[in-house]
Amino acid sequence: MNALAGDVTRAPVERKEFEVVPIDATGIGSIEKPLSLAERLADNDLLRKLAILVVLAVVWEAYARFLGNPLLFPTFSETIQTFWRELTSGVLLDRTGVSMQVLLIGYSLGLVLSAVFTTLAVSTRIGTDLLTTLTAMFNPLPAIALLPLALIWFGLGIPSLVFVIVHSVLWAVSLNTLSGFRSVPEVLRMTGRNYNLSGVRFVMKILMPAAFPAILAGLKIGWAFAWRTLIAAELVFGVSSRSGGLGWYIFESRAELETAQVFAGLLAVIVIGLLVESVIFRTIEARTLQRWGMQR
Repeated sequence: MNALAGDVTRAPVERKEFEVVPIDATGIGSIEKPLSLAERLADNDLLRKLAILVVLAVVWEAYARFLGNPLLFPTFSETIQTFWRELTSGVLLDRTGVSMQVLLIGYSLGLVLSAVFTTLAVSTRIGTDLLTTLTAMFNPLPAIALLPLALIWFGLGIPSLVFVIVHSVLWAVSLNTLSGFRSVPEVLRMTGRNYNLSGVRFVMKILMPAAFPAILAGLKIGWAFAWRTLIAAELVFGVSSRSGGLGWYIFESRAELETAQVFAGLLAVIVIGLLVESVIFRTIEARTLQRWGMQR
């Protein structure tokens, strides 16, 4: 104790003053300089993706020419010519319009039912048990496996397509939305209660923004499931009232051994998927998640 008291009462050591002469920074060079053209091009996200597409097109063209069998694998140039011809003639536009109409109906109904199930799950314990049980049962079930039942219940036409689309959208969106609500930190929930938020205001101002990354991921997954389910269903029974969608267009082209038209239909499916992903969902991400600082 005495030694410790002596250390406490000891006078502080006097430190010598010193001066540091700043070095000459003129030889370091410019701290900030503009990027070169190559660096700016490499930093452009759109150009990088376009370069990938160009490489894939070149590989496609080279392999098709090496194979030399247009009936089996047409060249990229032939596919583009066929795609442009079918597009300008209005055939692809009509088939795309039919598919998009059915898709919007099924996707909208799936989102409405998902909102109902998720609201019940967030509000009550019984609703949570119901949604988790139904999701575990039906989410692994492929929508295409319900085609026989859809044909028996709704017959040949749009209602059967809407039924399988709703099935493919409902469980994926509900599962992601519920997971997003469950992952909201308790600190944010307590903040909402401190501001006397409850009911709809609590959901819209606290839960929705915090869980929006998971909700948006569910919307994207639901869209992808709905789009590929629609095309697969149209390949089987997608004709209605003497008109069909893109899937039926691909099926007809295959039956007529028009392989270039088959590839043109597949290219239309890919282009629509890229547009929805790059325009609609990317715009939503830029105006929500990136603006809120939740995504880089």
